[in-house]
Amino acid sequence: MQHGRFRIITLFLAGPLALYGVFVLSPFAQAFWLSLTSWSGYTAAQPFVGLANYKALMSDPAFWQALEHNGLLLAVVPVATIILGLFFAGVLNVGASAGRVGGVRGSSVYQKLYFLPHVLPVVIVAVLWQFLYNPQLGLVNSGLDRLGLGSLKQTWLGDPAVALWSLAAIMLWTGTGFYVVLFSAAMQSIPRELYEAADLDGAGRLGTMWRITLPLLRETVQVSWIYLGIGALDAFALFQVLLPDGGPNDSTNVVSQYLYQTAFQNGQMGYASAIGVVLCLLTLLLAGATFLLSRRETIEF
Repeated sequence: MQHGRFRIITLFLAGPLALYGVFVLSPFAQAFWLSLTSWSGYTAAQPFVGLANYKALMSDPAFWQALEHNGLLLAVVPVATIILGLFFAGVLNVGASAGRVGGVRGSSVYQKLYFLPHVLPVVIVAVLWQFLYNPQLGLVNSGLDRLGLGSLKQTWLGDPAVALWSLAAIMLWTGTGFYVVLFSAAMQSIPRELYEAADLDGAGRLGTMWRITLPLLRETVQVSWIYLGIGALDAFALFQVLLPDGGPNDSTNVVSQYLYQTAFQNGQMGYASAIGVVLCLLTLLLAGATFLLSRRETIEF
């Protein structure tokens, strides 16, 4: 009987596992093989060079510069996005104050407005912010002028000192709305009795958020950090549309963009595959480290 059950399970799993192997595992294996060659991408020959691409990568200043930019994005964008997402979600949904448990009026409308930037295609977002950042006619510099802060005006995408942070601000604007909705859904699943008890104990909104909401949202925040971290390690589409050449003095070049340039502009597909393998490993390390550092007992309610 057990043998027959095993055969049935194997039969049902064979198809999905085969598809997973062909469309998921196979590309990874091919990318790793290509990283061991000096293939240009335009010839049938794929000369085997072993780990030469990886050795060259370790001493490639352009790669390390791009990786540094990804590191800066990883240090700022996920943290800022999660903080803003938790703040807006907390204001809109939960809290305890003056005997009342809940958020502000019209919270559902605000959630839709916050979420709107996330549903816009990346190209539209890039074109929109290209106009906003225009040094002469853009709304950002015009707004600073009207506020009497003309001294803060910048050539936002043309100055190496601010170009990367200008793009990070777009990532923040685009992503925050999604996490407002995600955290809102998680907060709405928390029993209201907990907030009512906190209100009776005299806890304000800040204390309620810190002592009740955040501990119960730990797993949601953990998953959000991983997704945002992957986005910070990628960041290709937005950067490629706005600054396809890597920005002024390569000040915005990220690893994924350098990979694209190496493969399709320089004709070094094997070397680009090595960059892709390293980027994949960094992403896996980020996810593993996040789970390892945040491993705790699950809080149930």
